Amino acid sequence: MKYLLPMLLLLFVVFSCDDERGMALQFECAETSMRDIDGNCYNTVKIGGQTWMAENLKVTRYRNGDEISTDHSNDDWRNLSTGAFSVYGDSETNTFTYGYLYNWYTVDDDRNICPEGWHVPTDNNWSVLTDYLGGINVAGGKMKSTGTIDSGDGIWIAPNSYATDESGFTGLPGGYRIKYDGTYSNINKYGYFWSSTDFNNSNAWSRRLDYDMSSIYRGYFYYKNDGLSIRCVKD
Repeated sequence: MKYLLPMLLLLFVVFSCDDERGMALQFECAETSMRDIDGNCYNTVKIGGQTWMAENLKVTRYRNGDEISTDHSNDDWRNLSTGAFSVYGDSETNTFTYGYLYNWYTVDDDRNICPEGWHVPTDNNWSVLTDYLGGINVAGGKMKSTGTIDSGDGIWIAPNSYATDESGFTGLPGGYRIKYDGTYSNINKYGYFWSSTDFNNSNAWSRRLDYDMSSIYRGYFYYKNDGLSIRCVKD
């Protein structure tokens, strides 16, 4: 009998936890971490005067608790004009390492995808970061996680040129989901990240880390219907 109460309490904890995607157990986050509305903890890092997430976002709900649309077919994905997310290759095993891929309409939603006190970085936030790290020609290497798949000590394909991660940003090659046909491309090769700054009705500013370069690409090539990774920055 003396073991009955502890066992009942344990069963209550286990079965009262929501096992739906994105609902994490509510453990305490480390002092240098932040927590999203789903309960996920993220490492953070201060780079210059800004504090960034050091992991890719993997939240399934907006800040107010509303669910973000997901599980879209390839045809549906290319026609979306509202916020949505997916996981690379439709395989949840990729979520822990790479986070989710979000279209830009999720970024632009007033319900906010980042936790209270955080926001999706503007194009200027990104520029401040890369300028602090020495400019776009060298910042990429300082932002990429180290190691390669071939050497068994990383998740980038070789050569992962000039990767030192001396900034602590730990940029990951999460690939992206393509607007035109809803398929996925370039995991372990490129990391794509949204800014909250749009360029025109179809495109928005973004950043890309490359497996074979020390630079970080700044451009508006990617469409708002593409699925890219998100890093939040502190207000």
